[in-house]
Amino acid sequence: MQEADNVLRILKETRSALEKNDTFNLRSLSNQTINTASLTQDPDNIAVAVIVYSLSKIMERLDYRQLPGWKKFYKNTLLYLDKSIQDIENKDYAKFREDFRSIRGSVENLSGKLKKYVKEVLRNAEINKASRIYEHGISMEQTARLLGISQYELAEHAGKTGIPDVPENRTRDTKSRIKLAMEMFE
Repeated sequence: MQEADNVLRILKETRSALEKNDTFNLRSLSNQTINTASLTQDPDNIAVAVIVYSLSKIMERLDYRQLPGWKKFYKNTLLYLDKSIQDIENKDYAKFREDFRSIRGSVENLSGKLKKYVKEVLRNAEINKASRIYEHGISMEQTARLLGISQYELAEHAGKTGIPDVPENRTRDTKSRIKLAMEMFE
């Protein structure tokens, strides 16, 4: 795991934000993690970014809380976050990965509409975070592989969000590149 101290901070703040129902802070924490994930391409950071973002989206939907299984899902999420925090504090990163995956695995114990909704949120979070990593300049192929999505899904989402139009992602025309090269060698 890269930047374990940062991941630990993110998870502790995520735990607190969940208890306070602070979805804005959850989204902010996810964005902080995605910056690190883009730089390091560390699967642990990517997993944290996806789960924290998913939790922000799930918590925004107040109607989810009325569905059967919500209380158990929420309780299990807090439990596995606590275990994940403890694992990082003990520098047991293999156990962290196992416990953190359990947050996602607890979705399988849900039933009916809640299971369907939460699975959909998780999938959309993967695609959304993949587009953010791609926006940071990581190739589409590498980004898709890191998040376990197809390049088609990533390209479709990136096309809708305007990521290719971000100035850093635009290719300069030949004349501009020659001018830039000339300036560099002067």
